[in-house]
This record gives sequence, structure tokens and C-alpha cells, in this order.
Amino acid sequence: MTQEHLAAALDISYQQVQKYETGLNRVSAGRLYEISTKLGVPVAFFFDGLEEIADSIDPDAPKEHGGKNRSTIELVRYFTDITDQTLRTAIIRLIKALAEGNGHRGEASDDLDVADLLDDDRKH
Repeated sequence: MTQEHLAAALDISYQQVQKYETGLNRVSAGRLYEISTKLGVPVAFFFDGLEEIADSIDPDAPKEHGGKNRSTIELVRYFTDITDQTLRTAIIRLIKALAEGNGHRGEASDDLDVADLLDDDRKH
């Protein structure tokens, strides 16, 4: 299928399809599902070979890879397997707290309480 045909099927411009293909624009999960449906392939098709790429990237590699080192890929892979939204929110809060701790990136605050991260979401 050509970019023009896919663009017409998705009701977008072929330039937008080019931007998706080259990585200039990100593809949302919904759009990825729509693309996979139009192409007649499962969404997983677009992730074939990701493990080989992840295995080939040094976990301590600089952001030459767009910040996507092996640790980032693993984190995203495992995070997307979590279906409990409360737990996902708590994990995001935990990571944010660890990254921002005491105004120093990467240093956890002494008063960080993981239970509070879970409880805070349940209060709302």
C-alpha cells in the first residue's frame, strides 16, 4: 500500500503519513491501531524486532539514541503490562519523586513514602 493510499484510508494527508514513517511525528496508540487495521496486520507487527534492538543498546548509552536506551525500553515494556490504573499512577508518581528528589535529579527525598503514593490516588 502506498503512503497516498494509506493516507486516504486514514483520512489524513500523505505528508502526515510520511511524518509518521520517518519519526518526525509520534503515532498515538489509537492511530497505530487504526493503521494496523487498515494494513491488515496486528499492532504487534510494528514492534517486531524491538527486543533485538533493546538488547543491542548499552543501558548507560548517552542520549544519542533519542534517550531510548535499553533501560527506557524495558521500563516502558513492563509498565504497559500493568493494567491497574491506580498502580500505574502510583508508579508514575514514584518515578517523578525519585527523579525530582530534593531538587537534585536522581536523588530520592528522605521523606518519600511509597505507601503515600498509593494512598494519595485512592483519596480522589
